[in-house]
Amino acid sequence: MKAILRHGPRMAVSLLPVLLALLHVVGLWSMEPLQRLDQIIYDTRLKAALPGGLDERVVIVDIDEKSLAEQGRWPWPRDRVAELVDELFDRQGVLALGLDMVFAEPDESAGHARLQALAQGPLADEPALATRLQALLPELDLDARLARALQDRPVVLGYYFTSDRQARTSGVLPAPVLPAGDPQARGLRATRWDGYGANLPVLAKAAPRAGFFNALADSDGVVRSLPLLAEHGGQHYESLALAVMRLVLGDPELALARVTDAPGHGSPVAVHGLRLQRQDRVRLIDIDERAATLVPFRGPGGPQGGSFRYVPATDLLTGRVPAGSLQGRIVLLGTSAPGLMDLRATPVSETYPGVEVHANLIAGLLDEHLPVRPDYARGVELMQVLLAGLLLALALPLLSPLGALLLSAATLLAMVGLNLWLFSAQALVLPLASVLFVIALVFVLDMSYGYLVESRSKRHLAQLFGTYVPPELVDEMLDDPQRYSMQAQTREMTVMFCDMRGFTTLSERMPPTELQALLNRVFSRLTRVIRRRRGTIDKYMGDCIMAFWGAPLDEPRHAALAVQTAWDMVEEIAAINREHAEAGLPPIAVGIGLNTGEVCVGDMGSDVRRSYTVVGDAVNLASRLEGLSKVYGAAVVAGESTRAQANGWHWQELDRVQVKGRVEAVTIFTPRAPTAGDATPDLRAELELWALALAAWRAGDAPTCRRHLLQLQAASAENVLYRLYAQRVASLQTSAAGLQTSGADPSDDS
Repeated sequence: MKAILRHGPRMAVSLLPVLLALLHVVGLWSMEPLQRLDQIIYDTRLKAALPGGLDERVVIVDIDEKSLAEQGRWPWPRDRVAELVDELFDRQGVLALGLDMVFAEPDESAGHARLQALAQGPLADEPALATRLQALLPELDLDARLARALQDRPVVLGYYFTSDRQARTSGVLPAPVLPAGDPQARGLRATRWDGYGANLPVLAKAAPRAGFFNALADSDGVVRSLPLLAEHGGQHYESLALAVMRLVLGDPELALARVTDAPGHGSPVAVHGLRLQRQDRVRLIDIDERAATLVPFRGPGGPQGGSFRYVPATDLLTGRVPAGSLQGRIVLLGTSAPGLMDLRATPVSETYPGVEVHANLIAGLLDEHLPVRPDYARGVELMQVLLAGLLLALALPLLSPLGALLLSAATLLAMVGLNLWLFSAQALVLPLASVLFVIALVFVLDMSYGYLVESRSKRHLAQLFGTYVPPELVDEMLDDPQRYSMQAQTREMTVMFCDMRGFTTLSERMPPTELQALLNRVFSRLTRVIRRRRGTIDKYMGDCIMAFWGAPLDEPRHAALAVQTAWDMVEEIAAINREHAEAGLPPIAVGIGLNTGEVCVGDMGSDVRRSYTVVGDAVNLASRLEGLSKVYGAAVVAGESTRAQANGWHWQELDRVQVKGRVEAVTIFTPRAPTAGDATPDLRAELELWALALAAWRAGDAPTCRRHLLQLQAASAENVLYRLYAQRVASLQTSAAGLQTSGADPSDDS
């Protein structure tokens, strides 16, 4: 909780992208770049999952450049189109024909209207000529010729809707699939059109089934979906692809499905699907709010795309296609010629034949496999933004830059992986741009805030304490830099003074440069020991190191850590001496003084030079104890407060001394073993015997003390402490003997 409160401003800044994304998702503030990014993601995802392969069920009869070159420019005479229709049904045996074109104006290329006007006008007085013309007129009526070719055949005519201020109309629309006033259409929000361009009445009567071939381009001009239903004059009409599919399936009944009702009203407010039912066979088709569906593109498109078979129309008209080659196929008549302007920009190609867009949709409808943007997509998007945004906004400030990068990358991969799996396995098209925007921007803002705001104070902190405090402690301090400053404060700490013994001998035997290198090497190794135990280096003074524990970081174990550090430093010196022995150098030793107490710590010095240091009586006592280490032959001498706070150690009491500057005597100790388990039987016996000797000394029982000391010296003849006390006992006994010889009372202080 403290970490969260400490990083509150940083987390608040990181939540800004989450808020922006939520406004975008709920529609209060639409961000065009995110919409465009979602379109790019959809296109990339679609192209990566293209099934490819030739679909034999649908064939495109192509009015291509070759056909235009051989048969003449478009539009062709209607009798030639009629020949093509007859060829497809009579000789090829196709299952159904869809026309991706409209015949909105009469074909007068044969002069039918002009001859009829002559027969009724200037030539009306020529009975023979008028009779001949009357006999020829049916053959010259090319629209009637096409109508006869379409009559009673499974053909779906094409037409288009328009929207303009004049609401122009031409031709005849087919019967609507949902007439005006149909109650089930009240929740349908299909695209509404004002005008249309449909087929001539004679053609519409011969082939009453028709479908519009309008496409819906997105904001970037790319066709990704086709409407299945469109509204005109309050009535709803079916598309070319839907009409062809219904024709192939035996004209199943069309109704709306997945209708969302308004609570308590019973009237539909949203429609999310269509239902096709023929007898017991039911097909469900998902649609979006525009009554459209995404096109399941199979490949790159065009005659060379390999998704559908393209047959040049001229090859059929000239008999170059063997009879029955298209038997049982669904045929779409359209064009891939650039000059006829029926090319579309799609996700898989910038110049995609419009007729093949319809072919893809027909194939997908027959397969019952269409990409679906579900009605709950916005809810999923909202949940993704909240989960990813809150996770990163709350977690990133608590992590290192590498950890933040890894968490952000893992979150991004998880979201992308889930989205791709749902698309490939379930054909679900879910938005992804908003959550990617949140992940990327939260990471960037978090890193920027950390660098520009928090890192500024952290760098300042590192500059202040970096030369004193171990790097790992600086890292801990950087978690909350506001807590630390150079301002002086009073707190309980443990202070160490470490002086190198034998330095004078070394300085006499070694050149200054070699002595400097040796001193630097020894100090470096001892400094690493201090830092490893979370100590703060105060200063180097000649051959002495001063360090302390308990600042700038609070450290409740400061006394125990200081004692462990002193123990490790003695072992490190032993390792150095082994190296010196191999190099022929004299050994060195250290004397260490430790004391615990209240001190003043902070930035101290003059206006010329300042440093982070400690002052106080406890510091002075630590310095005095370091000087006593040589007197008592102990590498480490600690005060009573240090010994009390590091009570897990095995201690040996050295003496009770009166140090300079203090009125009260100070009891001093030296550590002998880290724990009870480290104390050998010999050490325990030694310490027990020493306790008896020290008690006898303080009781004035010199003979008993001397007896215990002789036992201790027998086991450790070189022990400076026992030799010191033996000398004291001997001096006491000599003094007592002199008093007895003179007849004086030994207890007389005068």
